[in-house]
Amino acid sequence: MNRKRSINLEIRRLAAKIRREFEHGPNREYLESVTGANGWIIGYLAENRHKDIFQKDIEKEFSVRRSTVSKVVGLMEQKGFIEREPVTYDARLKKLVLTEKAWELHEIASGDAKYVEERLLQGISKEEIETLHKLLKKLYNNLKVE
Repeated sequence: MNRKRSINLEIRRLAAKIRREFEHGPNREYLESVTGANGWIIGYLAENRHKDIFQKDIEKEFSVRRSTVSKVVGLMEQKGFIEREPVTYDARLKKLVLTEKAWELHEIASGDAKYVEERLLQGISKEEIETLHKLLKKLYNNLKVE
């Protein structure tokens, strides 16, 4: 029987496989204190270290609700990964800043991420990678709430 393959299922399977690669990586014991969401947020803050990043930016970047981000950011603050610092131009706003502890984790995790990415993209041409990025963006935009 020729069963139609579900893109949704294929993406879910791939995401699970990638997660397992990190869970079984060489630095898993050191990185155990970091959940997946924490790791992605730490990476995002590190990549945007020269900008003021607020909770609303995290909501937008990761397509998650305000309540979810509020909870995750609060827990990250308790774990000592981030601090909220006031900005000079608006007393109501507090930007999210990585702590030294988070920077150490980021250095280790980014090495693991680079290794996983290299394995993931073995045998795939630059053109295919560009096409994949375009297709993933289209899939994402198809589900965007307007």
